[in-house]
Order: sequence, then structure tokens, then C-alpha cells
Amino acid sequence: MCISYDPENTETLFANYASRAVTDPRDGRRVALKKLPNVFQSLVSSKRVFRELKMLCFFKHENVLSALDILQPPSLDFFQEIYVITELLQSDLHKIIVSPQHLSADHIKVFLYQILRGLKYLHSARILHRDIKPGNLLVNSNCVLKICDFGLARVEEPDSTKNMTQEVVTQYYRAPEILMGANHYTAAVDVWSVGCIFGELLGRRILFQAQSPVQQLELITELLGTPSLEDMRHACAGARAHMLRRAPRPPALAALYTLSVQATHEAVHLLAQMLVFDPTKRISVVDALAHPYLEEGRLRYHSCMCKCCYSAPPAARHYSPDLEPVAPHPFHDAWERKLTTVHQVKEEIHKFIAEQLQTSRVPLCINPQSAAFKSFASSTVAHPSELPPSPHQWE
Repeated sequence: MCISYDPENTETLFANYASRAVTDPRDGRRVALKKLPNVFQSLVSSKRVFRELKMLCFFKHENVLSALDILQPPSLDFFQEIYVITELLQSDLHKIIVSPQHLSADHIKVFLYQILRGLKYLHSARILHRDIKPGNLLVNSNCVLKICDFGLARVEEPDSTKNMTQEVVTQYYRAPEILMGANHYTAAVDVWSVGCIFGELLGRRILFQAQSPVQQLELITELLGTPSLEDMRHACAGARAHMLRRAPRPPALAALYTLSVQATHEAVHLLAQMLVFDPTKRISVVDALAHPYLEEGRLRYHSCMCKCCYSAPPAARHYSPDLEPVAPHPFHDAWERKLTTVHQVKEEIHKFIAEQLQTSRVPLCINPQSAAFKSFASSTVAHPSELPPSPHQWE
């Protein structure tokens, strides 16, 4: 159950995440150095970066990438960038899907199990990832998977009358309620994204690959059929009108069986419950983990891959009583409402990092004059194609 990868391409991979593979001089361990960009450009961006930093320090789960350390910042007057050390993984699911690497049914099951296991932890902490896609799922050569990139993550909004941004989720993995201009959404948007990835693992191609959000919705309705008015109750008026002008389409879910020989009845049964138009009828992460399709993935992961179970002589495997743990408490974001200026956020981030560095380990810092740093800094500019498009396609 191993995945082939080229260690020479590790730096190319991590350039995509504004990260670089480096060696920790304190112990010689290879780690990833992640740069959190655009920290103090605006109040919104500075709060978002602070939120991501707090999340990375909050996470304690095998299938969720977390901060191992933070580099010591300069004094407050010169504080402009944040560098976080995380575990180094050799590849990501996108690279594996588009590679000639063979993916067996066991591969798919163990990958899907880990994605859902990590999401269960995030959702239990009331965190919506909002950008689940193959490129944000890091994978090691032993098939251990970790969810990464929390730049768009946020705490769920319990008040359905409060608007939430639609500038989230890479288009191919964007749930229909967001495509149709819903002002409020739930953790179900992450489940839709996982369904798209599941289909991509089965078919080795993007499930819904369109040129625009409107075309994206067309591809979805080709598979799921025209939604009812009840299913579209969260959509904006323009999106509903657009759908009602189209000729009604019947569902074509049988097409999922043609993805590959791996698309068995159990696989399609689970996939069809993830790809449901109405988010309130979409399967939850907890229920998805209980689906029979994932039993083999669960067994394989906990038999030889996880850290929560262990083997002891002569050959017994001791399984954890909680194979899919939840967060010990929700992630809190009340602090965000108290910060009203960029300078306030800057002070709080600087203070937070100082608190995190109060350990027995020697703190690390960046040498901005080094050639390696200059190369790293020049490779961490986001490409315009990676930015989410405007959500106002229905105006």
C-alpha cells in the first residue's frame, strides 16, 4: 500500500502552498516551512491569517496538518511576515490522481477514510474548511494523508440570518448551494467537496470540470437532475429563475458506475449520498464514516498506519477505543470581534507567537539576507488563477 513519489520534486510541491522543505538545525529533521502571506494588508486579511495560525496551533489530529513550531518574529515595528513549521509530506492527492500510479480499491478506501476522519475532527471543533480539494490533501509514500491549507477555514455560523462569503472553495469542488448564491451554508459544503474528490479518485478525472460557475451547475444537474423548488430554497432569486428557465432533466446517477471498475455498488451508494443537491439531505461526515464501503479502509488504516493503535509482542494489535476522535472542545473565534484595526491584530499575533515560543526549545528565526530565503520569498506569490472568482454570477 505504498505510493511512489519523486523526492527531488518536494520543493516544487511545497512552492504551491507558499511552503518549502527545509532542515530543522536543532535536530536535523526535514520539515516544511510555511509562509503565511498578505498578513497585514487589511483588517480582513490579517484576521484571516491570525485565524489560520491559531487553528494550526489548535489542531492535534493525525489527519490534519498542524504547527510544529513558529519562527521567532522580529520586533513589532519590523513584523510583516509569519513562518510556521509543519510536518513534511512528500506529495498531494492531486499529483497522485494525475500520475500513472495505480490506485487500487484499497488505496481509494484508505484515502477516503482518512479525509473523512480528519473532517470529523474539524467539524466537531465547529470548523468549516471551505476549500477541500486534492491539492489540499497532503500524502506520504506510506499513504498517510493530512488535510492542509486553512486559509479559507472559519468557525461555523449558527445564525442562518447572517451572511457568509461565497468566495470560497475551488470551483470544481464547490457545493451547489454556494454556486447558487446561498448567503448561509454549513459543514455540508465540505462533504460535497469530498464527494467530488471521491468521484475523481474512482474516475481519475475531475468529476465536474466547467469553465464558469454557471456551467459548473449545468454539469451537476446533468448528473443529479433538475432540483425541486424545495431543494433550491437556499438559492438566490436569480439562480432559481435560471434553473426554472431550463428544460427539466431527470437524474442520471447510473453514470457513476461508468467511472471505473472501482465504482462498485457500495462505492456508488456512498458517493450518491455525498452528491445531494439539498445540503440538509446530504450525508454527514459521521454517517459517511459508518458506511460499509469504508470498513476495509478503517481496518487497513488502524492495522498498520495510524499512531492511535499499537502492536505488542507476540503479535497482538491493540486498538484505540476511539478510532475517530473528535476535538476536545470547539475552536473559539470570539476574539475576532474584539479586534477592529490592523495594528490591534498585529499586536495580538505578535503576543500569541511569543506565548507559543515559551518552551525549552531554542527558537528559530529567518535570515532575510540568505540566498535561500530570497529564493523562497520570490516563489510564494499567489498566481491569479489560484484566487477564487467573483461569486456574483447571478446578477
